[in-house]
Parts: sequence; structure tokens; C-alpha cells
Amino acid sequence: MTSEATLIIRGGTIVDGTGAAAYEGDVALAGDRILAVGDIGSTKAAEEIDAKGKIVTPGFVDIHTHYDGQAVWDRHMAPSAWHGVTTAVMGNCGVGFAPCKPADREKLVELMEGVEDIPGPVMHEGLNWQWESFGEYLDTLDRLPRDIDLCTLLPHAALRVYVMGERAIQHEQANQGDIAKMRELTRDAIQAGAFGFSTSRTISHKTLAGDLTPTLRAHEDELTGIAMGMKEAGSGFLEIVSDWNEPSPEGEFAVLRRVVEKSGRTAVFSLTQRHDRPDFWRDLMRMSNEAKADGLSIRPVAAPRPIGILLGLEGSQNPFSGTKTYRSIAHLPLEKRVAAMRDPEVRAKILADDPIKESTFPLIHRISFSKMFRLGSPANYEPQRDQSIAAVAEREGRTAQEVAYDMLLERDGKAFIYTPLVNFVNYDMSAPEAMMADPNVIMGLGDGGAHVGFILDAGFPTWLMSYWGRDRSRFPMEDVIRRLTSDTAGAAGLSDRGVLKAGKKADVNVIDWDSVGFSDPYVTFDLPAGGKRLLQKSKGYAATIAAGEVTYRDGSPTGALPGRVVRGQR
Repeated sequence: MTSEATLIIRGGTIVDGTGAAAYEGDVALAGDRILAVGDIGSTKAAEEIDAKGKIVTPGFVDIHTHYDGQAVWDRHMAPSAWHGVTTAVMGNCGVGFAPCKPADREKLVELMEGVEDIPGPVMHEGLNWQWESFGEYLDTLDRLPRDIDLCTLLPHAALRVYVMGERAIQHEQANQGDIAKMRELTRDAIQAGAFGFSTSRTISHKTLAGDLTPTLRAHEDELTGIAMGMKEAGSGFLEIVSDWNEPSPEGEFAVLRRVVEKSGRTAVFSLTQRHDRPDFWRDLMRMSNEAKADGLSIRPVAAPRPIGILLGLEGSQNPFSGTKTYRSIAHLPLEKRVAAMRDPEVRAKILADDPIKESTFPLIHRISFSKMFRLGSPANYEPQRDQSIAAVAEREGRTAQEVAYDMLLERDGKAFIYTPLVNFVNYDMSAPEAMMADPNVIMGLGDGGAHVGFILDAGFPTWLMSYWGRDRSRFPMEDVIRRLTSDTAGAAGLSDRGVLKAGKKADVNVIDWDSVGFSDPYVTFDLPAGGKRLLQKSKGYAATIAAGEVTYRDGSPTGALPGRVVRGQR
């Protein structure tokens, strides 16, 4: 072994990302590649990291994010980068910003605002629109160095609007000419570097005005044509989110199977336990495994805990944000708003108002108080049934609205109410546990970069390690790390990372397994146009290394920005 290493991580417990048993050893890096793992002999390097008592893992690959806008204006992909992620796949759920004609920019902004809760003013100020084609969008991203690598999917909504214009917005069926053009543009996008194609078939994806996503009713021939564009390019996977309703759950999955069969590409889909169909997710897992047995890769992507809304006075929504009285004071700084809400007269008016009548998010204000809980500090993501606002109200002889009102005012208005939307039908972790127990399931759905005002799940990697791997000991540490590295990298088509092995990309985490965890969620106003977002810092990450450079030490950025756009075909 020569002494050509640039960085050595010495004396750690190596968890190499394959699922193999952990062992003690060193990792030597040379530039942006791994030089050697295990016994590195007398190799020296100018920089060393003492990893004794810590685990050394590959950098994490997050397969489901929405940094499509943030990547244009920001060098730091927080919060994902704080949670060990060194590569993120964005452009999921069929929404994004390319391709896009100048006349259609507002349409895509409105859709992203409604689907992913990124405020319009933020995007209007932050997006420079130095592109029209998908390839030009990648070129724009390439000009800005950042702290992690980014892979991008071609979003169906942008593609459909680009080809069909207003006809796409009106959900008209694509004609053969439209399909041929989408197929051609898909091939071009894959050849330019797209990692695949994403689409949405759910009624929950709509603009703030209530217009459903343009891709909702796309027919099978359109999806097949687009997938054939990927086949012609020889690369790419399909990502889909669906309600699994049309023409039936089995019929919808059969459509996806036929698209995969004809194109020879792989597919992933979002898997959650819905409150209205609490057991249907098991049918989807069964159909996915049947496809696997038939040689087709159609894998579920699931969350390791409930996906939940954080309702608060600093967030974008709270149980009273739709009321007339609250909206009259919503513009006030937090301190003055809290003071107003403590006024008995204002309190009485807010509690008497209808929160649904004029709400921009009526779904939130229809959620039962039996599914709302005090988040607390430290954050409790596993509340018990008797801790719900409804249960507290019954015990205390008050209305649920009164209890929720007082919870919002705790910590001088910085407290949150936690509202699990999916994966919490039985008030426990049984659904996500069963999902994670299936080796065909991919860990994901953290949605980093999206839902900036009321959902904060980008720390799922930290949760998977701390809750399922350490605190509950439900899954072996080696398998937990495999799910965050080689499994997600393989699903995305990233063969050069996700494993600690000589020749692979030098993306590495050094983690204190015993202390890895979270700080409390908080709101900051650091987006373009003074926009606000929820963030949550991690604990226990001694170092994160991307392309051989230390980007974070003990959770703090070093200033190194080795992250680039990864091009699938290259």
C-alpha cells in the first residue's frame, strides 16, 4: 500500500453498506475515491479522523426529495445534508421546473406551491429561469457547487404542460403527436442526465386554487410512450405516486406492470397506510412482491414512521389559521400575535369562528382532534391514544379547540401540534415496522426541500438509525445502514456509491451510534423573499464526507462544497 491517501478515517467500526457484519478497521480516501478499506497498512495522509468508538458508513442516498427549487439558489441542501445524506434524488411526484416555456413558468410555480408547500414568492425570487429544456436546467444546476450531489428526475407535469400547454391543465387526453413528442423529450432528458421520470396520479396533488395536477388522468398509452423514451435512451426508472383508484387498485397496478414490462425499466412507488383504507398497503406490497417474483422491479418506497404535519403559529398552518379572526392577526410578528391571542376577547372570537369556511387548506382543518398531539420537547413522534388533544379535553372537561389553542401558545408560541397523516391508524408504529421488515421496500419519502411550512421529515435517516436500529433494536445496524446506502443507490441506478469499497465514491459518514438523534424542530426565515421554513438539526454525526472532502463536522458546515449534479447517462 502506497501513501497516496488524502484522508484517513482511523479505528472506526466499519459498516460497509452491503449488510455484511461490522468490523474494526480504517478507511483511506484518495481524492474523490475510496482507496482502501479495512487493513490499510502503513498508509499515511495529511488529514486523519479518529473514529474510535464510532461507526463508519457510506454517505446516505435519499431517493425521494424535492430540492428542485432550492438547488437553484442554495449551496446547502439543508436539512438533508445535516442527516448524513450525500446524494439526493429530486424531481419526484411529477413536479419540477423543466422543461418549461417562459409562458408556463407561473403554472409550474403554482403547482409546486400547492403540491409541495413551497411559497410562490420564494420561487419567484429564487428561480433565475436560465433554462427551457431539461438539459439546460441541469446545466444551470451545474454552475452552483453545493454540499451534496443531486440526481434529477424528469417531472411529468412539466413535460406535459411543455408539450400540450393549456390542454394539459384541462386534463385532455394526449394524442399520438403529443405522446411522440413526450417520448422524444424524455429520451433527450435521459441522454442529458436525467435519472428517470416521475408522475403523480393522486387527487391530493393540486394547486392552491384547487386545480388538480395535470398528470392525474394521463392514460396508459401516454405513460408507455414516455417509458419507451427511457428505453430508447437505455437508462432511467419510473417514480409514481397514486391513489390506486382508477380503474381499480389492481387495475392501476396492472397498468404500471405493463408499462414496466414493455419498457424494460424499473419503477418505484409511494407506499403509505391511509386512514380511509387502513389495510390496502398490504395489497400493494403483495402485488409488488408478485412482480418481483415475475422478474419485474416495482418497489415500494415507504417512510420509517408516520408522515405528520407540524401545526404551529410559526408554521404555515395551525388549527385556527382558517378563521377570520386569526387571519386578521396572522401578519403580526410572533410575539405580538401571541399577545393578541392571550387577550380573552380575541381568544373567544377565534374559538367561535369557522376554521374551514375560508381556509386555503381545508383538509387540515377537517382533521380530527383525536389525531392531534402535543409534539413536546424533545419531540415525541410516537404519542399514545390517550395523549391526543381530544382525550386531554375529555379528561379536563374542556373543548378540544380550547386545548389546542393553549398548546399553540406554549413556549411563547413556538410549540407544535403533531398530526400524523398516514401510518398511524392504530396509534402505534406497527405499519411502518411491517413495511421496513420487507426487504423489497425502500426507505424514503422524507420530502427534503418540500412542505417547508408544515412537514419536516427529511431526518428519516436519523430516525431509522436511532429508533429502529438502536432504541428498539428491531433491525440490525448493518441492515439499517444498507437501507440508507447501497439499497437506495441501487434503486436509483447509482453504481458508483453506497458501499465502502476501493474505487467507489468517497462519500462517508462517521457517526456516534449511541448519541445519534434530533434536536427540536424550529422555524427560520432564510428562504428567498424572506420565506420561512421548518428545520431540524441532527445529533451524533461526527463527520460527513462528500467526494473526499469533509463537509460537516459535528453538525456544522466546514465550507467545503464538493457536491455536483450527477448525470445518469454519464
